[in-house]
Formats: sequence, C-alpha cells, structure tokens
Amino acid sequence: MNLENPFPAGDPDRRAIWEMLVERDIEAFVKRSWSTVEGDFVAEGFFGLDAGGRDRPDAWRLTFPSLASYRSAWLEQAEQMALAADPEAIRAGLANATVLRDIEISGDAALAHKKFDGTIGLKGGGSRSLRWQTLYYCRKVGAEWKIAGFVGYLPNPMGGPMEDTAEPAAGARSRQGKQVPMGASQHRTAGPYSPVLQVAADELVVISGQAALAHDGSVVGADVVEQARVTLENCRLLLAAAGCGLSDVFKTNVYLTDLNDWQAFNEVYAALMPEPKPVRTAVQAALLPGLLVEVEMWAAKPR
Repeated sequence: MNLENPFPAGDPDRRAIWEMLVERDIEAFVKRSWSTVEGDFVAEGFFGLDAGGRDRPDAWRLTFPSLASYRSAWLEQAEQMALAADPEAIRAGLANATVLRDIEISGDAALAHKKFDGTIGLKGGGSRSLRWQTLYYCRKVGAEWKIAGFVGYLPNPMGGPMEDTAEPAAGARSRQGKQVPMGASQHRTAGPYSPVLQVAADELVVISGQAALAHDGSVVGADVVEQARVTLENCRLLLAAAGCGLSDVFKTNVYLTDLNDWQAFNEVYAALMPEPKPVRTAVQAALLPGLLVEVEMWAAKPR
C-alpha cells in the first residue's frame, strides 16, 4: 500500500493538499465517515462537474450544484463500495491506484491533478477497475487548504476511455434525463424499482443476461447474496465497456431460480442500483446448474 506523501517538509502547502485529497479522503471513504472530511470543503459557492468519462467539455454536466448534493452521492458511493469489497481491499486498492504529484499554487488558490489507475479486489472474486482523473480547485482559508470545487470522472489519460463506473447516483437525472413522471405510483409491497420512467437518450445500450460467472465459466458464490453482487458487477463492467454506468440503466429483467430468494436479492440490488431505480420485471426461472440469479439490463447512453 503506497500512502507516502511525495512532497518534502519544506513544501508545507502541497503536503497539506496531498494529505487532504489522498490520505484523509481514503480513510473517510473506507469508514464511510463524511464528518472526517466535511471540514475540508468550502460550502459557499461549491460545485462539481461530472465529465462522465468524456474529454469533451460540452458533454460535462453540473451534477453537483452544491456541497449537499455531492455529500449525498459520496455517501451512497461509499456504501455501495462497502457492499462490494472488504475495508482493507478498498483502502489498499485506493492507496495503490491514487497519484497526486501535480499541484499548481498561485497565492491562496491551487489546482490539484488527482489520478487513479488500479483495481479494488471484490468480495465475490474479480476486481473493480479504477481509471479516471479529477481536477480539484482548492482555496486557502486562513491557514488551511480546502476544496472549493472539481471536475471529476475525466478519462485517464485524456483522449482515452474511463474504465470505472463508480459514478454517483446523484448524476443520473441530469446526465440522461431519466426520471419518474409526476403522479406515478405503485403498490406498497413493491420492491426497489420504479413503476414507470421517462428516458431521453441518443443511444441505447443493451446487455444480455449476466450471472455470477468468472471468466473461466465457473460459478462464483454459494448463496444468492454473493451471486447477486457478482452478477451486478458483471453487468457494471459490460456497461462500462459501452460508456455507461448503473445510473444509466432504465430497465432490468431478473430471473431467480427460487422466489424465496426475492428479499435477499432485493437488499443487494437496492444498495447497488442508483436512484431513480430502473423499471423491473422479476420472475422464477430454470437457470444453468449452480446459478441462482440472472440479470439483463437496458441503458440510455449519456448525451
């Protein structure tokens, strides 16, 4: 695990910015503790742009118009990661993937280039790729450096594809116009899905049914909870290959070998699928030997 501050003691400003954006940020994310980093932000005037893996500024979106909106997405992202990976795997993966060596300082303002290139090992086997970069706008308030805004989820390197999907759920509606129409409702016993969605998209991405299978074809997971996590991760990876994330999904079909697994599957699904939840159909079906669940998805590619 590589968490050594690259800046010398004679450069206290860059050392402080590195500690804030790398060491403290990683620990807070692993512990899902926003209070650990809350004091590192300037709330007034804060905003964050989501590049969505694109290097064209006209495709970037104002996903986080306030610190409160970013806080909600940050916490949801931390919860989703905690379901998919153990704390030490998250800590080691982020530490080894993170590089912050370029910090430009002019008076009380700073621009920090934070890059990710690595993986996080998942509970069910396999790994999650981390490959993007973020530009942080920092400001010195009194004697302390704070984050005033950022442009996140830029490709790393620029001009190449972004290979991770950990894009915050808060960006779903602004990025591709996926929303539940006003007045839509459903029965009280409904699961984690929307009754109806309105979707605006330039392109559609459809993935075939995915299950808890490793690359060699072996089944991963002995129960529906573990298989559900691996299945959704396999879905995420295929969506990422087409430039989408789970927040872009508007329709899912779920096949369970036993509907008694409905509640256990729903708990995993509800935690990993961003709002607004896709419309969904779930049925009991005969699957290949050893498989307990299969999921197919339709996504609207962000504009």
